[in-house]
Amino acid sequence: MHRSFIFALPFAALSAAPALADEITDTLQSAIEAYEDGDVQYALEELDFARSKLIEMKTDALGAFLPEAPEGWSREVDSEANAAMAMMGGGVSAQADYTDPDGAIYSIQMFADNPMVASMSAMITNAGAMGLKTDRIGRQKFALQDDQTMGLIANRILIQVDGPEADTRKMLLEAMDFDAMASFGQ
Repeated sequence: MHRSFIFALPFAALSAAPALADEITDTLQSAIEAYEDGDVQYALEELDFARSKLIEMKTDALGAFLPEAPEGWSREVDSEANAAMAMMGGGVSAQADYTDPDGAIYSIQMFADNPMVASMSAMITNAGAMGLKTDRIGRQKFALQDDQTMGLIANRILIQVDGPEADTRKMLLEAMDFDAMASFGQ
């Protein structure tokens, strides 16, 4: 009886594995099965579906870094912010608009893993040389221009805050966890 338990244990563990599967792993497995059956078109469709679900997960994870509205303010998250990213070279984005008690609107946009981020990095890194004001929040450098503050986190996440008051933009940025954001998607 002891010996049968030892042999049965690995099989029981393997049979429990499908219970842990999720929609993405099921879809990837379906793509493999379609490929093995010679149905390349369906395999491609399944891969596209799995990819879209992964991008959705990544977008939601980036959106989790948007700060809550300060007390007395309102926040409206733009659930369509990521829609145009494919046309902009890929990556993910998240955006929210914040309205203060006086009705002033501040917008936070984040773009991750997008070619636009790379093109903006030189401007942010050399903001002082370009005549822009700079500021620091923790260890992060931000460029200020007119009604906009921009920063680059981990050389791959662009944060842009638009709104009338620089101090208020800074307050919103201070509510964000840049250390956690640096490991986003990993």
